[in-house]
Amino acid sequence: MTFKRRKIREVAFQTLFAMASDPKVDREQLYKELLPLAPQEEVPAYLEELVTGVSEHQAEFDQEIEGSLAAGWSLSRVEKPNLIILRLALYEMKYVDDVPVAVAIDEALEMTKKFSDDKSRKFINGVLGHIGGPKTTSN
Repeated sequence: MTFKRRKIREVAFQTLFAMASDPKVDREQLYKELLPLAPQEEVPAYLEELVTGVSEHQAEFDQEIEGSLAAGWSLSRVEKPNLIILRLALYEMKYVDDVPVAVAIDEALEMTKKFSDDKSRKFINGVLGHIGGPKTTSN
């Protein structure tokens, strides 16, 4: 079965959220619980790329996010779901060549509708709009 990237992003969000709560969580088990995979079916490569990429670049993304926050705000004030959505969007914006920046932002906003609220959607749009910018070449 081929999964749409939106579904893969949602599973990546759920996996990263679970990992933030419990760093010892079994990613493979989570993937199996969150995706209807046939017994012989492989986990989508894009899912593993997102989860691994966000994890590897988390410190970089957190620094960018913190630099885009309003005066008096710190990363610790950002709600965990919003922080994970921002990290996912930043990974796609900077490291995934076939995802335009505008699409990464739109997808982040769609995810926010599903996993957060309207106030958060405006916050995420503001942070991502502030960061924007060209893609970085990966490694």
